[in-house]
Amino acid sequence: VQLQASGGGLVQPGGSLRLSCAASGFTLDYYTIGWFRQAPGKEREGVSCISISDGNTYYADSVEGRFTISRDNAENTVYLQMNSLKPEDTAVYYCALSVGGWGSREDEYDYWGQGTQVTVSS
Repeated sequence: VQLQASGGGLVQPGGSLRLSCAASGFTLDYYTIGWFRQAPGKEREGVSCISISDGNTYYADSVEGRFTISRDNAENTVYLQMNSLKPEDTAVYYCALSVGGWGSREDEYDYWGQGTQVTVSS
């Protein structure tokens, strides 16, 4: 299983970015893709996840209403649209895949991609 995260960058407060997580190297019908982030000096935290089979979603309270997770099953890609970005959203963002798991706990996830840096600053 390979996960490729992309789309990070530098954006001003209030701006938007869209992260992508392209998954490959497997044949699964039921799995969850999660987005996590880790800010300097802080623990990694779960941000959002989506069930590929039924589209159910989860959002952390800190991003509810600002971030939207979506999937393109034909492309095996999950997107995280991030709007109204704040300086506290600055972090390295990771995507991960869970076979049978769900939610914001790291130990639910079996495979991890490399991170993409998101910096929110004026």
